[in-house]
Amino acid sequence: MNGILVVDKPQGMTSHAVVGRVRRLFGLRKVGHAGTLDPLATGVLVVALGQATRILQFLMEENKIYRAALLLGEVTDTQDSEGQVIASHETSHLGADEIAAACMSMVGSLDQTPPMYSALKKDGVPLYKLARQGIEIDRVPRRVNIFSIEKLIVQSPSVTFDVCCSKGTYVRTLCHDIGARLGCGAHLTALRRLQSDPFTEADAVTLDEIERTAPEDRHRFLLSIGESLREYPSLVVSDEGVKRLSYGIPPSTDMVVGPIGVSEGELVLLISPNGPLAMTRFAPSRKQEVRGDFELLKVFNDCGGFE
Repeated sequence: MNGILVVDKPQGMTSHAVVGRVRRLFGLRKVGHAGTLDPLATGVLVVALGQATRILQFLMEENKIYRAALLLGEVTDTQDSEGQVIASHETSHLGADEIAAACMSMVGSLDQTPPMYSALKKDGVPLYKLARQGIEIDRVPRRVNIFSIEKLIVQSPSVTFDVCCSKGTYVRTLCHDIGARLGCGAHLTALRRLQSDPFTEADAVTLDEIERTAPEDRHRFLLSIGESLREYPSLVVSDEGVKRLSYGIPPSTDMVVGPIGVSEGELVLLISPNGPLAMTRFAPSRKQEVRGDFELLKVFNDCGGFE
């Protein structure tokens, strides 16, 4: 069984635990997920089953939308409400407009230092394990993009908002940094992922709903590779191009049916009337490969069951 399952992750469960439960529900060993959610968080968690794990790298590249709540005046060691309060500050002097301005000032491109309590690794050891031992190491700031902050509600000391951001953004660090900018500290109190492009809450199903469904009917919750990669441009290739791909040879532009309409370096899904064939990068001017005009990233024509 192959496909993408969009899970509405419950609070208090790790993403790894969700993967384990999906393995049991579908009787599969090969299961992975795109974009970790902390135990505190709920919402859209993209899970791949079987051969669909091969497209996770493309799904991880997409932007995310979250609904977040923060509490001003308290700093925690984990930057969220699951940690220990390590500093407290007065907030009564802060007006709603000042708080809103601090939140909106985060929109744009910024350098964000990953938290110690994260799954990032140092010499193969997750940072959160080091943090639990009282060890803190230097982390290299990463450039992230905050595309928008909307539905901002300030009821000091509580603030809620929806944020659209690039992959790799830590929303709890965003909340921590808002508190730092205001000089009073802050931490995340609630987080829900509303969207992991192109998947939304409307695509999501709860683990309990899957469990209540008969095993032979659970395949209906799975999305095909074509549905899952719908945000990428697609090009139809001719029978000759399909044959070349079956041998692992990229097609040339004259094997594309219809106008190209994509730019050099753009990721493109090659398809046939029977379904997706390969995920590629359009590279007509590359020098290292003269057999075709596309760089092959993943070939799917040997992975039946996606459609």
